Amino acid sequence: MLRRVRITKYTHSCVRLEHDDGGGTLVIDPGVWSEPEALAGADAVLVTHEHDDHVDVLRLKGLSIPVYAPKAARIPGLDVIDVVAGEEFTAAGFRVTAHGGQHARVYGGLPDCANLGYLVGDRLYHPGDSLHIPDRPVETLLVPLQGSWMKTDEAIDFVRAVEPERAYGIHDGQINERGLASLNGWLTHECGGRYRRLLPGATAR
Repeated sequence: MLRRVRITKYTHSCVRLEHDDGGGTLVIDPGVWSEPEALAGADAVLVTHEHDDHVDVLRLKGLSIPVYAPKAARIPGLDVIDVVAGEEFTAAGFRVTAHGGQHARVYGGLPDCANLGYLVGDRLYHPGDSLHIPDRPVETLLVPLQGSWMKTDEAIDFVRAVEPERAYGIHDGQINERGLASLNGWLTHECGGRYRRLLPGATAR
């Protein structure tokens, strides 16, 4: 029997994963815009890449918990456990597989930094700043909504290509409510009933 996992979204790309029946708590991409309570009682952290909207170094330095990040990431001042694409490991009691390898390009080949997507428990996929499609089925997809490196049609095509059972938006911390309403409307309309908005602080299973 599969253990049910509670997903809590926080501002921008941060999510918190907890087993309904207790056990470890895993946080992904707690950046400088995400709420401090996202890390309360966390047992481990996954960082997709080095940008500060995905990793708050000062906050994480004060915690005595393992932080996993791409081996090629440049995160000075923070001790991390190196991860490479294709690697499987266990963090906070969750089985994790790393996918992809590079941040999506904005212009002129930049930013040129490592980025890993994490498939957690063979069920939930967080791609970081990339639209890399994993090579296995995904139940719950966290889909970036906005960034200097993407367009709306790419977000829609990403959901359609992955074909998850459900999808929730992330990477939305730079958009005002009018922009969010438009983006969420497009994905709701175009993604075959798979997509819905999850507000910061809201939970899903």
